[in-house]
Amino acid sequence: MRTYRELFRTPEFTPLFLTSSVQVAAGTTSGLALGTLIYASTGSPLLSALAMFGPSLAQLVGASTLLSAADRLPPRAALAGLATLFAVCDVAQAIPGLPVWAAFTLLFCLGLIASVGGGVRYGLLHEILPKDGYLLGRSVLNMTVGCTQIGGYAAGGLLLALLSPRGALLVGAALYAVAALLARFGLSHRVPRATGRPSIAATWRTNARLWSAPPRRYVYLALWVPNG
Repeated sequence: MRTYRELFRTPEFTPLFLTSSVQVAAGTTSGLALGTLIYASTGSPLLSALAMFGPSLAQLVGASTLLSAADRLPPRAALAGLATLFAVCDVAQAIPGLPVWAAFTLLFCLGLIASVGGGVRYGLLHEILPKDGYLLGRSVLNMTVGCTQIGGYAAGGLLLALLSPRGALLVGAALYAVAALLARFGLSHRVPRATGRPSIAATWRTNARLWSAPPRRYVYLALWVPNG
């Protein structure tokens, strides 16, 4: 598989692509709206920045502790369920008078489970595409994340100007709901890739095995450092 045309002709790649794209757009729009709300409530640039980008830090914790669950969940149900949970949390964040500590508690929980969602998504990509198509599919998803983030911030800024931060959060919730529907009705049912109960110990064992090979460490650093 060497062309984008072949890639998008592969069954189920397009629904997965759309699910991922819509969810990233929802996350950037919601993050911008929540950061604006937090700044209006606290006047703190630091807390505002943490509201926008704190979930990414929480994903580090989730990847270190919860990632074994990604192989032990049915992919379609996991992706649809997580998007639905994000939508519900966006609606909760839009409630007037929500305490700042409650908003950050929700953000931390969302960051933890988002790490599991990423594992499910890329594991499913490996099942959907043939072996020679995985790199092309992964690169398309990576490029789309960057483009969608830019578009999401632009759309979020426009929504803030036309509506309000809470209105933008509700738009983000609606986008998450669309992502949940795309996953539920666009993807096929598959059984989990692994059996047994997820655990912190299983996550640590797998992470240690992945980190043990120097070539893989160089690849991880090449992925992380430029993005950071």
